[in-house]
Amino acid sequence: MKRVLILLDGIVAKVMLKRLILTDTSHSVYDVIYMNDNILDLQKPQNFTFYKFDPTSFSKLKLVMNKVTHTDALVVMSNRNDTKAVLENIDKINPNLFFAVYNEWNLKFDNIHIQDYNGLDVLANGLIEKLPNVPVTAQNIGLKQGEIMEIKIPFGSSYAYRYIGSIAQKEWKIFALYRNGILVNAKPTVILKPNDIVLIIGKPKVLLQVYNAVSKSHGHFPMPFGKNIYVYINLYTQSEAEALNALKKARLLTEKMKNSKLIVKITRPTTMDCIYRLKETISTVKNKKIEFDYYFKDEASMIKEDKKRFDIGLIILSSSILQEKQIVRQVIKLRIPIFKVGSENINKINTAVVVLNNITHYEQLSPIIFDITSQLKYKINVIDSDPIGDNDRKSLIEHFDNLSKIFNQSIKIETNNKNPIKVLKRKSNILQILPIKNDMLEKRFLNFFTTNSDLLSYDLKYLNQILIPIIEEE
Repeated sequence: MKRVLILLDGIVAKVMLKRLILTDTSHSVYDVIYMNDNILDLQKPQNFTFYKFDPTSFSKLKLVMNKVTHTDALVVMSNRNDTKAVLENIDKINPNLFFAVYNEWNLKFDNIHIQDYNGLDVLANGLIEKLPNVPVTAQNIGLKQGEIMEIKIPFGSSYAYRYIGSIAQKEWKIFALYRNGILVNAKPTVILKPNDIVLIIGKPKVLLQVYNAVSKSHGHFPMPFGKNIYVYINLYTQSEAEALNALKKARLLTEKMKNSKLIVKITRPTTMDCIYRLKETISTVKNKKIEFDYYFKDEASMIKEDKKRFDIGLIILSSSILQEKQIVRQVIKLRIPIFKVGSENINKINTAVVVLNNITHYEQLSPIIFDITSQLKYKINVIDSDPIGDNDRKSLIEHFDNLSKIFNQSIKIETNNKNPIKVLKRKSNILQILPIKNDMLEKRFLNFFTTNSDLLSYDLKYLNQILIPIIEEE
């Protein structure tokens, strides 16, 4: 069993000793040195031995410390001079002993064996953390630099109503979730809701960035999937016109989503004139990076590598690239949203359309839809078409209506019993937002036998679409 030395004096020491005795301390033996009977608790556990004397006395302290070998020590004294004297005595008796010191006098310690707990800092941090919109970090765990943080999900957060599995957790991790005072298993399929409290672990600087992203209102897409916009161009399979169309739309999205950087990856470049025209298309984008691949690398592996390098949050792919199933499967696996380039002019778009289908899937999409439209300044048009009459999406419509009030965005809801694809085809200059599914990559020879509006919408070449990764039911 570990042997722990504790030196106590003052009101802080009294409270600490009481807390210590109430804690399960049966796995260690404690030698407690105190100066005043007032700090003693009525309970005296068997694994506690008490000595009453002044620990500033070198000879008396040496007698106790030389009896046994202490693995750790804790010093909580009531004044500055006594604290300094006790530390000097301990250093003379056992200079290799690791110990913690209560310090409210801003004493400076050169001894690497001392863990300093500044009383005023601890008190101030505890009070500040009770204020709203202030990050709460674990003060006395790990490196004591804030590797563990508690965050409350506020209303209007871009992280609210998101599946944990849909959140890119790079250099940080959600490891616990509290809802209504109950610990909930933080599984990937759990949806974060307003007033949830999450515990996250990671690098302190990263956690502060996460806190800022969670605490702010929506309008940060492509976060939390990633930060930057990525355009993949293969001039062997794409025409120059198709590549230029993709870059024009990338330029507009980057300008609207002001916190994102535009990354352009061009593989198998052809003529210098073509490269010049591609560069000229995005010349007005200030925050950008253009890379060329001359080595014909495996495309799926390249995108996987670039995901980490550039923190990709949205990848822009045109129709010919989307025919490369291996690339799309890799993107789905990496959980990156896709902007599917259509033939319509993106500059004329002013409405985002959502054709409701699977309730679970569109519940996942709902906060992202409001996030995207708030940045692009688009109206929202929700279509609930049910020609067969076997789907009750009332709860989902109410969910969208509630979010519109939370995010202060108006929506138009169309409910009818018409074919949803025919309703969709009558609309022009729209951006459709829908989930991306593995089923979309399968060949469909007989589309008229398919009633899934998501699959049928995906096949429409002229529409500009944003495809969002979701948690699909197993």
